[in-house]
Amino acid sequence: MKKIKGFTLIELMIVVAIIGILSAIAIPKFADLIRKSNEGATKGNLGAIRSALSIYYGEQEGWYPTTNPGVLMTMDNGKYIKSIPNAYEPPYHQATNAFAYGTTVTSGNAENVTAGAWAYQTASVTTDQPWGTCWVNCTHTDSKNTTWSAY
Repeated sequence: MKKIKGFTLIELMIVVAIIGILSAIAIPKFADLIRKSNEGATKGNLGAIRSALSIYYGEQEGWYPTTNPGVLMTMDNGKYIKSIPNAYEPPYHQATNAFAYGTTVTSGNAENVTAGAWAYQTASVTTDQPWGTCWVNCTHTDSKNTTWSAY
């Protein structure tokens, strides 16, 4: 009698079950890693914008932009920053490089702070957000339970 080689149905079902268990563990971890990488990118992009504002402040002898900070990339063909980077606040807002700016954009005004992207204070009206301050325009929390606008 010939011996037939191969796997039985039970062996194949066990392998499929093990793969299913491993993927059920791995997929949420992967999604969490993507979210954390987006948070890191947002923090780095905020640092780049703040650096460009600092350079502008130094070269303009103590003056921050008094209008849209997009002037940082339009002055002298992108002298301070080539382009405004995106803010990523998943899953609350889409990635965008837009700015909310003005004298009434403060971290205490939830109406203006939940839009996502960036916020910029064009004049000093409060002590908690002085003139020239740039922050993430979102009051939701990140993966470490820190409010986005606190960066």
